[in-house]
Amino acid sequence: MPDPLGNFAFTWPFYAGGVIAYLIGALPMGLIVARLFRLGDPRRIGSGNIGATNVLRTGSKAAAALTLVLDGGKGAVAVVIAQRFGPDMAVIAAGAAVVGHVAPVWLLFRGGKGVATTLGVLLAIAWPVGLVACGLWLAVAGLFRYSSLAALVAIGAAPGFALLFEAPQIAWLAGFLAVLVTLRHAGNIVRLARGREPRIGLGGRSAAAGAPADPPADR
Repeated sequence: MPDPLGNFAFTWPFYAGGVIAYLIGALPMGLIVARLFRLGDPRRIGSGNIGATNVLRTGSKAAAALTLVLDGGKGAVAVVIAQRFGPDMAVIAAGAAVVGHVAPVWLLFRGGKGVATTLGVLLAIAWPVGLVACGLWLAVAGLFRYSSLAALVAIGAAPGFALLFEAPQIAWLAGFLAVLVTLRHAGNIVRLARGREPRIGLGGRSAAAGAPADPPADR
């Protein structure tokens, strides 16, 4: 990995690659898809998020599925392009793409949670880790019906599997992404602890008590 404070003649391509990957990741796919489907602005419903789970709250499963694919796809594309310039560039691009999703310049740095984009970059840069993370997400989501819990378990486990299957820098990348995704889920963690987190497919109702969910804390 290049020294960020090293000779600029050597480091500038990595800065440029990171900026390009950030801009790819910053594309607000959920907002674009919602407008294409004429569903309104997903930032004005549910959690106010632009990710697939909140797009699902518009009532369109097709729009939510397309958002999921595009959010993951943009992360994968950023990594695949960067891999042509070496593994270090790929790692930088992977991290930058997820940062772009959670803090997009186009939306005044108020983006999504980064789950789909993280899964996309993991599948592209370390497919065994990505497959395990996707499998964990599906298993936890299927068992407990909490998208946030599934994300926290799947992304949180990724660094450990990266240590088993991949080079140390991939584990460091997975650790960075796990911290970032966890921080973006702070409000969800609070609601999970209180038993007031909405379940997948149950709108804004708490599955535990049928009470209204707490006001969104994850915009």
